[in-house]
Formats: sequence, structure tokens, C-alpha cells
Amino acid sequence: MIPAELKIRPFTLDEARAAGVTRRVLAGKSWRRIGSSLYRWVGAREDNWMLLQAWHRRLPDAAFAGLTAAWLYRLDVDPCHPIEVVVRKNSGVRSRMDLVVHRSDLTEVAEVRGLPATTSKRTFRDLRRRFTRSEFLVLADAALRLGLGRFDELAEPAESPMETRLRWMLIQAGLPKPQVQTELRNHEGRFVGRADLYYPSARLVVEYDGANHSDRLAEDNRRQNLLLAAGFRLLRFTASDRPEVVVAQVRRG
Repeated sequence: MIPAELKIRPFTLDEARAAGVTRRVLAGKSWRRIGSSLYRWVGAREDNWMLLQAWHRRLPDAAFAGLTAAWLYRLDVDPCHPIEVVVRKNSGVRSRMDLVVHRSDLTEVAEVRGLPATTSKRTFRDLRRRFTRSEFLVLADAALRLGLGRFDELAEPAESPMETRLRWMLIQAGLPKPQVQTELRNHEGRFVGRADLYYPSARLVVEYDGANHSDRLAEDNRRQNLLLAAGFRLLRFTASDRPEVVVAQVRRG
């Protein structure tokens, strides 16, 4: 018999014992070990949120950090492979395969969606040291769009990581900074579209077509026709376009 309370979510060894399940029983095929003294029933669905709650119960004096904290702030990152926490400098908690432990004085900690995590400022300061400038800018753009704050002087509210990477590519090539997510209107003042990237002096719209472009082909074609009819120039790129070709075409535009 599987106790009902252990089917719902990941649980600690102490919670298993309270439900009458011993460590020896947990070694059986009905259970999966997912961390130090953390388990789940094999029939339970994987859920990042429930897993983080279980880790919090397992390590109540720790705060989530790094990408785990970034996920709590609603950024689209992997929070659990591995889970990152920060503990006090004298803590006995150690890193292992599924857990990365950072040590600090825990002065920059906030409650985020009911769980302790490093403040957004501290989280982004830590992430800046780990990522390339372009990939950090992806996170900074997302943070600005979510209203978390500006964590990079080049941050803009781009709507996708590839839009950010495209913008960074153009800036790195020495081109001017384009405007981001600009509303475009025709000569009568009617809204005709929103540009991923826009160079107003050349009336040049630069777009990144993602994987869902084929699903929106008719809509994108109508939008393109409106932009061209309003006197805008349009360049569209995909992930398969070579950077030097992209830069050369935008430069000519």
C-alpha cells in the first residue's frame, strides 16, 4: 500500500517515516530517490515547483540561488538540473550531483512565490559572472520585460532569446543599437505592426522568424504587406542564416 500523502509530491525521509515507510522500503521499485533524503513515488508526475518545495522542507535554512532563483522570478530557465542554494558560511550542507551549494552571509534573501531565494539584484549579479555577455543579456531582457528591473545597460524588453541574440550580433558588428518592439504606424497614423528591431532613420524593420513562423504564415504575410504598403523596409532572418550574411544585409539596409 502506498500512503496517499506520498503520492502527491516529493517528500523527505522524515515525512516518509511519519507515513510508515522506512528507508529500506524506499529502496524498492515503487520509489525514486531524487536527492539527499528526498524521494518521490514512481507514479508521481515530475513537477519543478513541488520539487523545490520538497528541497525547502529538506533544507529550511537555505535560500534558492542562481538559475533556480531566476526560475522563481519566472524566467524561462531550468531550475532543477542542478538545484542551486545558498547557505551560511558555517553550514554543513555540501554540494552533490543534484545540488550546488553556495556559501554567503544570507543578507540578500527575499521571499519569492512563498520560497526563500536570493534577491533579484543578487541573483543577476551572480549570473553575470557565469554567462557570456550575449546570454546574460537574454536573461536581462527577460527580467526587464517581466518588470524585475534593469540588470544590464543594453537590456530591452525583447520578446524572445533569439531576438536578443540578433540584436547583440548587430551591435557587436558595429551597427547602431536598434529600437526594440517598436509600434509602427502608416502615414495616416494607423497601427500596422510591431517591429522586433527597428532602425527609424532607414525605416528598416528587422525580424527574427522563430520555429512557430510556419504556424503563423498567413498572419505574418498580412502583417508584412501592411508594413511594406506603409513604406517600411523589411528584413527577416531565421536561425539558419549565417551571421556575416545577416550583418551585411542589415548594413546595406
